[in-house]
Amino acid sequence: MKSFYVLLIFFLLLNCSFDDKSGIWKSNNKISKKDNDLFKKFESISLTQNKFNKIITLEKNYKFYKTDLFRNFEWSDIFFSKNNKLENYTYNNLNQLIYKSKKLTNHKINKYILFEKNNLIASDIKGNVVVFSINEKKKFSELNFYKKRYKKIDKFLNMIVEENIIYISDNLGFIYAFNYYENKVIWATNYKIPFRSNIKISSDKLILADQNNTLLIVDKNDGKILKTIPSEESLVKNEFKSNIAIYKKNIIFLNTYGSLYSINIENLKINWFINLNQSLDINPSNLFTSNELIVSNDKIYVPTKNNFYILDFLSGSTIFKKDFTSVFRPLVIKNFIYAIDNNFLIAMNVETGDILFSYNINQKISDYLNVKKKMIDIKKIMLADNKIFIFLKNSYIVQINFNGSISQITKLREKINSNPIFIDNSILFLNNKNKISIIN
Repeated sequence: MKSFYVLLIFFLLLNCSFDDKSGIWKSNNKISKKDNDLFKKFESISLTQNKFNKIITLEKNYKFYKTDLFRNFEWSDIFFSKNNKLENYTYNNLNQLIYKSKKLTNHKINKYILFEKNNLIASDIKGNVVVFSINEKKKFSELNFYKKRYKKIDKFLNMIVEENIIYISDNLGFIYAFNYYENKVIWATNYKIPFRSNIKISSDKLILADQNNTLLIVDKNDGKILKTIPSEESLVKNEFKSNIAIYKKNIIFLNTYGSLYSINIENLKINWFINLNQSLDINPSNLFTSNELIVSNDKIYVPTKNNFYILDFLSGSTIFKKDFTSVFRPLVIKNFIYAIDNNFLIAMNVETGDILFSYNINQKISDYLNVKKKMIDIKKIMLADNKIFIFLKNSYIVQINFNGSISQITKLREKINSNPIFIDNSILFLNNKNKISIIN
């Protein structure tokens, strides 16, 4: 019997990976119950969902052309730009921690942060809005708008900033404008219905949607409603929030029912609308989900839970419908898109519809490290220095060339808590202790 146990222990040791100390792999004991991947929650109820698992090898000598680098100084929109498209940011890539602040808040932070005029703007679930001056290395301004009766309710704030004024909507039905230079609320209105979308600014208009999928056009100077545009309501709520982009004086609005609208900003009339909900059960209670849409070069990119759509901006007609999705906001680089589905990195030519390559990222990392394949846990994908930056939840960054090969794997000095942003050749984020970290 002793011999049996000795052999068993020896066998188990042989099958253990000796690369665990690197820390890059996802810990089986620390898998978060609240995963940011919205799609996982719908696998059991979707009738058409199939996990993408095709390996497609890039043709030899295929050339990806580098794009212009963008040195960024502000992040005023949670999705960065009006059309939700990320740029190819400059980054020094020295992996040096050049600054760490004091703790901004003791409470759980909302994942999106903003940056304007060297001020970082963050919020937490208690409704605190904190503005921290990077130059002065201290809190510049702070606000908690809510009265005592709302104290025990978690607040989820949607924010956008323009010229010292933060415009905020929340899950209680409030919209308010906070001038952080003067440290005062300019106006506030309670619309009674929780808001459930990002916010966009166009001239003197705020554009946002409530949980009933009504699009609101609000005067940013006083908070008065200029126009409401009702759309299909989803009776059953999930984690997906309506998504809004602005492109060429048009609002592109994707609601939680799965309908996509194009609306003229000037006359507020609907240009066209289509439904992207491909469930066999099309009714108001059906669950739909997607990641952030992007509008670029007269094309609309929508990664739903089952398919990746590329649509014509002018008519809404489908150019391509692919059998993969993107569990993170896809990256658009000229005539190419990069998406991640089921931990596969997929590159596609948007002019021809051809998938150029599809690689299993777990396998790519294990080959690069020359270790046994395990699972990674991805937090975010972005572009910097003509590379795809894959941020892992354990604070590693996997840098991948446009052709799908790994360029570098590095570990950040701090744990990432908020979504990272690129500012002036550096990466900014709040760490796991809610302190600002700047990596250069």
